[in-house]
Amino acid sequence: MKYFCLNPISAAGTDLFTKDYEKIEELAQADAVLVRSGAMHELDFSDQLKAVARAGAGVNNIPLDKCAEKGIVVFNTPGANANGVKELVIAGLLLASRDIIKGVEWVQSIKEEETVAKLVEKGKSKFAGREILGKKLGVIGLGAIGVKVANAAEMLGMQVYGCDPYISVEHAWNLTRAVKYVKTKEEIFRECDYITIHVPLLDDTKHMINQETIGMMKDGVVILNFARDLLVDDDAIEEALSSKKVSRYVTDFPNVRTAKMEGVIAIPHLGASTEESEENCAAMAVRQVMNYLENGTIINSVNYPALDAGVCQTVSRIAINHKNIPSMLAQFTSIFSAENINIENMINKSRGDYAYTILDICTPATKEIVEKLSKITGILKVRIIK
Repeated sequence: MKYFCLNPISAAGTDLFTKDYEKIEELAQADAVLVRSGAMHELDFSDQLKAVARAGAGVNNIPLDKCAEKGIVVFNTPGANANGVKELVIAGLLLASRDIIKGVEWVQSIKEEETVAKLVEKGKSKFAGREILGKKLGVIGLGAIGVKVANAAEMLGMQVYGCDPYISVEHAWNLTRAVKYVKTKEEIFRECDYITIHVPLLDDTKHMINQETIGMMKDGVVILNFARDLLVDDDAIEEALSSKKVSRYVTDFPNVRTAKMEGVIAIPHLGASTEESEENCAAMAVRQVMNYLENGTIINSVNYPALDAGVCQTVSRIAINHKNIPSMLAQFTSIFSAENINIENMINKSRGDYAYTILDICTPATKEIVEKLSKITGILKVRIIK
């Protein structure tokens, strides 16, 4: 198997590849691509390419539909950088509460003065802040990052409210019982002194922080955004900062407008920029690619359904990426029946317009079978796993 790195990928990941894998310098010959933030929308993908793995959570740099149409499974690594983001959110809470940044900037402006120590004692009151102990923090989105933020804030003595109608069983188990779970984000808007958002950017979450929702909030609320820029409406946040309805807006996604706003603490997208996060993401991406290429298993794909058939225990395994349309399975089985081949195990999963099927058979898979399957209308990619 051949893999291509569009960006530098941590050796913590690439070192996991066995001798059966070769790193190459040409995308056209690759079975898999590893990428971080490199733009892929204008790239051409050969029929050889089977998988793209993003060492990170966001996949805006990858043409998901284009990949799906070519039977290319796109993976990301949710949760691998969660601790790094969590730590920066906690830092954001403290920066917004204690006016630390302006205080440090002021000290730099007087550092050449002979009486700097006296000036500090005299002027420090200008930067007095408030403690987060006992304050109410609302966490919207209780995924890998949101749960860690909620638990950490509770340990720091905050009263934590959490909201996520789609919380997974795994994340629910990991959430401390001290967090007050509420059913609607409106409860968080009304009750909390600090609000941090950890949801994906979707049609129904775009500009979820807007004039109307800000109007529900307490005066002087602090809003933290370490998820996606467009979750917050720039017009609304500028007006709220100007009126002091919002005392601070902490964002990890500065843009041409927010970077200039008074009351904004703009961080240069450092959430996952730690050595540990990069290593975790790289290792997770590589493991997912290897599992897919060697076993056909799909875990953490953003354009195909999850499917895990384990390690093949029969003579052969065939994996099929196809459109989610009627009669596909009947056509598969009829081809094998005509060849007098018994299907020992078949698993099929769908996700929107696309589906994925694994078939374990009792005789060696042949190129002739692959060719017959490939001729079925709606087939995108057929490959022999074993």
